[in-house]
Amino acid sequence: MSHRNLLKLCVFVTALWSFHSHAEDPHAAVFAESNYPSAIQCASCHPKVFWEWAVSNHAYSSISPMFHKFEQALNSLASGTIGSFCVRCHQQVATQMGEPREKALWERSDISREGVTCITCHRISNEFGKVNGERHVMPAPINAPVYGAGTGNAIEQVLTNADKYEVSVLTDDTAPTNDQWSVIHTKPIEFTQISKSEFCVSCHQVAVHPGIKLEVVWEQYRASPAADAGITCQDCHMGKVPGEPAGYDTWPIAIVNGQTVGDPNAKHSNHLFYGPGYPIAHPGLFPFNPKAIKWSIDDWLKFDYRSPWGEPKWEEKIEKGLIKAEFPEEWSNREDREEARYVISLNYKLLEDKKKSRIEVMENSMHIDGPFFSSKMETGKSLKFSYNIKNKDSGHNLPSGSLGAQPELWFNVALVDPDGVTVWETGYVDKYGDMADIHSLEVAAGTIKYDKQLFNLQTKFLTTNVKGTDREMYLPVNFDVDQLPHIRPAGLPTSVINHPPLIRMEGRSLPPLSSRKVDYKVPGKLITKPGKYTLQSRFRSRAEPIYFMKFVGATVDMEQSINEWMIDIHPYAAEFEIKNGKKNKVDKNTYPGYVAK
Repeated sequence: MSHRNLLKLCVFVTALWSFHSHAEDPHAAVFAESNYPSAIQCASCHPKVFWEWAVSNHAYSSISPMFHKFEQALNSLASGTIGSFCVRCHQQVATQMGEPREKALWERSDISREGVTCITCHRISNEFGKVNGERHVMPAPINAPVYGAGTGNAIEQVLTNADKYEVSVLTDDTAPTNDQWSVIHTKPIEFTQISKSEFCVSCHQVAVHPGIKLEVVWEQYRASPAADAGITCQDCHMGKVPGEPAGYDTWPIAIVNGQTVGDPNAKHSNHLFYGPGYPIAHPGLFPFNPKAIKWSIDDWLKFDYRSPWGEPKWEEKIEKGLIKAEFPEEWSNREDREEARYVISLNYKLLEDKKKSRIEVMENSMHIDGPFFSSKMETGKSLKFSYNIKNKDSGHNLPSGSLGAQPELWFNVALVDPDGVTVWETGYVDKYGDMADIHSLEVAAGTIKYDKQLFNLQTKFLTTNVKGTDREMYLPVNFDVDQLPHIRPAGLPTSVINHPPLIRMEGRSLPPLSSRKVDYKVPGKLITKPGKYTLQSRFRSRAEPIYFMKFVGATVDMEQSINEWMIDIHPYAAEFEIKNGKKNKVDKNTYPGYVAK
């Protein structure tokens, strides 16, 4: 769609939305009176920004079922000693409003489910640095000023022509009675830090109580070539090309009741905030869709989205008595089911678009050269080859972000013989989807082999045990030493040994612009047939390991979703010829023949 047509569409949708949200939305009055305005209010004038944000990880931070499972498990295992540490970033407004850490999402205020919402950034007036997730959102109704990167001069044409734009900055009894009028904020206040990398630090450079760092993006960035060159976090994560400082898109700063405001080619910062993360929540709950708030969180959790509920042809068969189905009381009405299915279909389109950006940001951040062969191409001879993996990102490590349990980024390479049979593979997964490393439940059970040649860039915690050496763990809680595990400040300054006692990190990620050679060897006894062979390779990116999800009590649906939405990066196949060499008898039980999933 062209820029001009997209602009026309947004103007139409905004005008339609303005009528709907002010004439029909039962939440409008509540939002207007709140000192913590909802993103829905901002959407009526900033639709493009809203829909970008609606599918972002910022919008997902509070709704995430994995976050809640992890946060509760960590608090329970640590005997409550971490308190509100996690929720003050993921649910900052809710925490500031005094909502208890353990309060269920469906019992919280409406603003809580929005996570890192508009006001989380645009109602910050103080410059915060490394404050470990501690910031303050200024409470104020919608008509109070917001804080942004620009001077906000364009809004003057709206405020001085209120009748033309059908707006008001009043929220009391003196406000216009016409329910079509929009209540808006006054002139924005320029806040320069919001355009700097330092603005991201308070939530993206954090450490838990012992001194173990869970977020290290800022630490990596400040020592990077990108920082030296003046490239900001925003340049790569809010620009027009995911993961690259290639400038910004253009778009009107606002569309007020169907009328564009200011320069139609103004700088546009993409609020999707490009990254590899992705949601696994019920698709009726996320992406954040205003059409979905008609139903409560409880209602949505009872809607079986994996079934044909709400699909017109299936519903018609129910209506005619051709098939039978039972529904909970909340979804006993066909019209409700069909409307809910429509909301879910819209959300799936948003998720598919997000998936494309996830692939793009990862492929723009890395380069794979190879395979390079260093052995004879003969049957019966071991095949030796290598790849060179480069981090093209000049701003931080590959991968970056959260450490320990996430994220996962590993290389999957398979050798396929002339008959199309996979005779060797590394980076394969067990039946749950986990890599075959020491954390795989199937490796532990002995049902699949440990992957000795696995190339995995996932960082791990290392804890010191009562017996034996350090051990890889996925939480910085030492169960062997503490009979009642606590997460407590270290007993001596961490600077003395450069990490807390009994805990440290095992980093495997690639620093900015660095590369690493990966060597592989296929035993000659697996190469028995002359002819054309194929090496298939791909990097795989997943937000969470399945073993960790099981550890914190994730549901089967969550596990299924985490595997469904993972991505493959730079898939590639290289063909080459193997000549007849020394005859070799093969033991068919040597290799079980794992096929790439």
